[in-house]
Amino acid sequence: MTSLYYEIRVAGLLPPEVLLDFERLNASVKPVETVVHGPLPDQAALHGLLARLETFGVQVLEVRRLHEPSA
Repeated sequence: MTSLYYEIRVAGLLPPEVLLDFERLNASVKPVETVVHGPLPDQAALHGLLARLETFGVQVLEVRRLHEPSA
């Protein structure tokens, strides 16, 4: 099964421990948000990541499924 690529934008800085179980994801910091992008194996993994973000009190601004991995 092929992984799906996602881009998730969150407000402010993302605590590093949020992504511990998601080692294939990358995060980059923009002036007022953090952008997390990379492959997730399925929707269950996406929901797990979103639940983890909620646990840390992170405000999710946008979730996008990408058709191809970004460079």
